[in-house]
Amino acid sequence: MDHPLLMMNLMSALYWFDEALQSHIKAAGWESLTRAQSMVMANIAAGEHRATRLARNLGVTRQAVSQMLAEMEKRGLVVVKSDPDDKRARIVDFSPRAEALRGIARKILSDVEAELAGRIGEDQIAHLRGALQVDWGPAPLAAGAEKDAG
Repeated sequence: MDHPLLMMNLMSALYWFDEALQSHIKAAGWESLTRAQSMVMANIAAGEHRATRLARNLGVTRQAVSQMLAEMEKRGLVVVKSDPDDKRARIVDFSPRAEALRGIARKILSDVEAELAGRIGEDQIAHLRGALQVDWGPAPLAAGAEKDAG
């Protein structure tokens, strides 16, 4: 994680956390998730429940998210239903079976954070958390890109 571009370091950090999470989930006896499925679970945990927004957040097509959600629903991880306010839209939520996995994942991530704090120091974790919690405002867009961003 020593790249001159911050974005590359952030991606490496995300991959590091996800690899640790997946390794521990598998060790706990659960079937591992793909990184994309892991990101879907993270988005749902962060409060995103619309399939179209999940696709946008992941940078994939709605069809790709639909396929992924169908697989995750078959595995008993999510429940997909029609949006009562817009019958064309779909709402995604955790299934009851996923609650146990979510609890395990929270514990794993807490333990991994503690391990990281031991490696790089509590002060570095506090600085990192602080920098990431600051409101960065909307992403800067190139001139004329506003119509493409919405």
